[in-house]
Amino acid sequence: MKAPQDIILTPVITEASMANVQLKKYTFKVAKDANKLEIVKAVEQLFPGTKVAKINTVNCRGRFKRMGRTGGYRPSYKKAIVTLTEGSKTIEFFDTML
Repeated sequence: MKAPQDIILTPVITEASMANVQLKKYTFKVAKDANKLEIVKAVEQLFPGTKVAKINTVNCRGRFKRMGRTGGYRPSYKKAIVTLTEGSKTIEFFDTML
């Protein structure tokens, strides 16, 4: 079994993801081999007082980038959009970003 820190890698901070914070939807970059049940357990362990209602996962392909004549691909990653229940406590990290 993996540690929660190995499953949830980083928060995704974009304009679209920060607009969903008021709806209690938080976006994280997660390990590629993590499934939804592992992500639920990791979020509830890393952020005490939170209860997960729903999870949506997205496999994001690496984009093609050029540097002069040479081109390459950015690394692929998996993204999870976590929706918390109504009575759940919010995640403080995202509250400080607003």
